[in-house]
Amino acid sequence: MPAPAAAHTSPLLAARGLAFSRDDTPVFGPLDFAVDAGEALLVQGGNGAGKTTLLRVLAGLLRAEAGTVEIEGMPALPASRARHIAYLGHLPGLKADLSALRNLEYLCGLHGQRRNQTPEAAMAIVGLAGFEDAPLRTLSAGQKKRLGLARQWLSPAPLWLLDEPYANLDLEGIQLVNRMVEAHLREGGAALITTHGAYAAPPVRTRLLELARPSA
Repeated sequence: MPAPAAAHTSPLLAARGLAFSRDDTPVFGPLDFAVDAGEALLVQGGNGAGKTTLLRVLAGLLRAEAGTVEIEGMPALPASRARHIAYLGHLPGLKADLSALRNLEYLCGLHGQRRNQTPEAAMAIVGLAGFEDAPLRTLSAGQKKRLGLARQWLSPAPLWLLDEPYANLDLEGIQLVNRMVEAHLREGGAALITTHGAYAAPPVRTRLLELARPSA
């Protein structure tokens, strides 16, 4: 008796014909790409190529001019984006007057929390043990980036959108990002990572998407 055919699984995220313009000026696209569970997509390109804009479109913060985005084979609606996507942008998205730990607790209350993880443990993972009670405004740019990475680690969402995650980090911090991405992918997650190409990719299954300024 023949073996049953393997079940088809859709990519965690897929984009088809995705394009975005600002004031009638093309920013990127049309783009076709996909990322599966267990892999990373590196999005490379110079300043103005549309890397940040692409992540904001995927996160649902900007509306695409054309094309479609699917999550696990279904249209990416606000509710599915909220469940599946954790976005780390250039700004930390944290409250300056709250302590580092309170920021994490507040965001976990809003967006959920990875199983068997705690805000305190996440702060230790990113090298911020001892800064739990420090107001956010007293932290350096690098420490704020590490706190943002702690929030990313705590998120239960399987798809990470990381916009220049190596910025404001020293060599140890760059290695931290790579370890976190590697661990997230081992657990069945995926990541889209924008970069100028200055740093080596994490040692994971990787695809590459090169963005260039659209022709006039």
